[in-house]
Amino acid sequence: MSIAEERIERLFEIAEEKASDNRQDLADRYVELARKIGMKAQQPIPAEWKRRYCGDCGAFLTPGKNCRVRINSKREQKIYTCENCGNIQRYGLKQGEEEK
Repeated sequence: MSIAEERIERLFEIAEEKASDNRQDLADRYVELARKIGMKAQQPIPAEWKRRYCGDCGAFLTPGKNCRVRINSKREQKIYTCENCGNIQRYGLKQGEEEK
């Protein structure tokens, strides 16, 4: 694992901690830093964290606080809606992932 990958992973972990402590401003800043490191090192954001930030406004998404998650069973999609900017992201359901 490269240094950039480790830093990106750690920044997202810290962002998750800050978001749970109701420090959304810091969580958003850590996401911004992680994205900058990824772009500078030409390192993609890991798939597990890709769904956790808004592609438009860069906010760290916490379901129930600043984002809405819905399941479309007909198209087999998870739909994330950012409450800050209204951006909609659609992802296919993973194999074995149940509708909740």
